Amino acid sequence: MVIDTHIRPALYAPICGDEKRFQQRCDEMNYHLMNPSDIKLLKKQYALADIQKAFLLPDNCSAKTGTPVISNEEVAKIVAIDPDFFLGFASVDPRLENAAELLENAFLKLGLSGLYINTSRLQLYPYDEKLIILYDICSKYHKPVIFHAGLSLENNTLARFARPMEFEEVMLRYPNTNICLTHMGWPWVQETAALLLKYPNAYASTGLMNFDGPYQIYEKVFHEDMGALWVEHNISDKIMFGSDSPRIRPVRAKRGLDSLGFSEETRKKIEYKNACRFMGGGETDAV
Repeated sequence: MVIDTHIRPALYAPICGDEKRFQQRCDEMNYHLMNPSDIKLLKKQYALADIQKAFLLPDNCSAKTGTPVISNEEVAKIVAIDPDFFLGFASVDPRLENAAELLENAFLKLGLSGLYINTSRLQLYPYDEKLIILYDICSKYHKPVIFHAGLSLENNTLARFARPMEFEEVMLRYPNTNICLTHMGWPWVQETAALLLKYPNAYASTGLMNFDGPYQIYEKVFHEDMGALWVEHNISDKIMFGSDSPRIRPVRAKRGLDSLGFSEETRKKIEYKNACRFMGGGETDAV
């Protein structure tokens, strides 16, 4: 069993009916030469990696763009198609006057399961006061937060707002809120590892697509940028599988992970056990 904690449903056919909106989404997220895909086809592709649960991450910078790139309502629409397979996160632009209301609506009315924030797109540091109210709501409803961390390949982003150490204050201030840094915070991988070691509520996900394919970049990140046994001996409880689909096919990401030669227990933790705990359950609980 594998839980993919990082899928952007930008190309899911049920939310791609408006051609103009679809083109806007591809332009903002820097997706090119891609077409909408039927969910049945996508799930067949996910099955090649034994993915049995997928976290769907939206995107909302609507204070500047006018509309979310992927809205909470669109995520909820996909989740409703197969709620056993899909788990939806919310995204809210903290610069909107009704940001708190929108997030509470996402949790209470849309049934979404956590918050996703890309501070590099917002061009806000993670501890900006505009974001604090959103963290307070997540704490109130016991919802986890997934942050984009490290370099972003999307347009109009600045990596300095998503450097891993910038998230430390949030981890310290909200010890009962689980926080995930995506992409292992690349290229600041050692900063991410340090936070995972220090903070019980800190997690990271494996979605990486920089320079080479998964075999090469995973070898670089997990065996060269970190000590050979850092994962096995120190932070195996803190890393979750994430493919970064649609930038990379999940089966390729999974094969890259398999190539690292982790022990069976560590692989199980990364594949699904840590994701269950991140969502507030035990290692064997469904999320």
